[in-house]
Amino acid sequence: MAAEEPTGRNTGQDYDERGAVPLLGYAAIAGTYTAACGALVVLARRRGVVLPERVPPWDVALLGVATYKTARLLTKDKITSFLRAPFSRRSQDTTAGEVADEPRGRGLRLAMGDLVTCPFCAASWTATGLLGTYVLAPRAARLIGAGFGAMAVADWMQYAWAWTQRNAEG
Repeated sequence: MAAEEPTGRNTGQDYDERGAVPLLGYAAIAGTYTAACGALVVLARRRGVVLPERVPPWDVALLGVATYKTARLLTKDKITSFLRAPFSRRSQDTTAGEVADEPRGRGLRLAMGDLVTCPFCAASWTATGLLGTYVLAPRAARLIGAGFGAMAVADWMQYAWAWTQRNAEG
């Protein structure tokens, strides 16, 4: 039988054999995400924004690269550790100024830890923010996307340079 809180709601303890899964925390995060998406729609309608019939492939690529970079910055960058610290604990320093953090706590705190330590999870949030900006202010979104895109290209250039140096030195 499922472990239940006094309110009769399933706590997720029987969902995964490794321990309690913060299902209520995940539900709260999903509800917040849904509310944020709804707020973007309402704001766009109130401003009289007409949605584009199509999004050019270049804009999709730009927003995709910017989403990748913003999600990595949020979840892996040393400098953004202060955002993750209430919900995670540093497990190791990795390469290129990145770190690995482990979620901590229980309930909503653990669910938030899962979100802020997983670049794939955070990407949906950062993509939504960038897409909301694209709907409300396309030129600003392209500029922001170009900035984060340039950072991602610079990352790859750093890796290419390091690889070239290693191979040149033998």
